[in-house]
Amino acid sequence: MSVQAKMKVGFMTPFVDGAVAILERETGLTFTRGNLNVVRAPHTTHEVTIMLGVGGEFVNGLVMYNLSRETAMELAARMVGEPFPEFSELAQSACAELGNMITGAAATSLANAGYPSAITPPALILGQGCTISTLDVLRLIVPISSSIGEIEIQVGLSARA
Repeated sequence: MSVQAKMKVGFMTPFVDGAVAILERETGLTFTRGNLNVVRAPHTTHEVTIMLGVGGEFVNGLVMYNLSRETAMELAARMVGEPFPEFSELAQSACAELGNMITGAAATSLANAGYPSAITPPALILGQGCTISTLDVLRLIVPISSSIGEIEIQVGLSARA
């Protein structure tokens, strides 16, 4: 594995650790980390994809959180404290905020490691099968799962020279 790839693996940890901590706090559930995968091809969206940009003087890229509509609705219900019969605007807002909280925590960890960065507001992509070109950026993928489903975390960050 190249030095650049090793550095990118280090970029993944703040996102996975942040996601597990925040999801467990917000939902009261236990989340388990899956195996790391590496992909360079364009991303194909899941039913719900939360996407945020991450950029700074030393790091640049994006992060995506992919999940089923059912899992997204259950997460939102647990965050808000009421069930959602449909994936309403409030449920979508809760999911977007979840992506914001996880990425914000990860950005803080990256800054503490010498990679200060800012994040963009979250964008929700609804609908399975949309292709998002990541312009040949290497993406690290780790699924985390609980009793309500799986969330796939994809981090495509590169260190700037």
